Amino acid sequence: MSILSKRSTVYFEPAIHHALKLRAASSDTSISELVDEAVRLLMREDQEDLAAVRQRANEPEISYEELLNSLQADGKI
Repeated sequence: MSILSKRSTVYFEPAIHHALKLRAASSDTSISELVDEAVRLLMREDQEDLAAVRQRANEPEISYEELLNSLQADGKI
C-alpha cells in the first residue's frame, strides 16, 4: 500500500465484510489493500472503456429502428 494514503470510512453489508475479512486473512493482506486494489482495477477498466469510446467516435451512428430495418431487409429477422 502507498506510504501516502488517505483514510475513508466504507460501509459493507455484513456478509460482504465477512468475505473480505476471510479473503484478507487468507491472502495475508488487509481489507484496505483489497479495496484499494479493487478500486484501481475498476478505474483501469473505466479508462479502457473511455479509450474504446474515443476510438469509435468517428463511426457512423445508426438508430435501433434503422438497424432493425436493415436486418429485416437482409432477411436476418
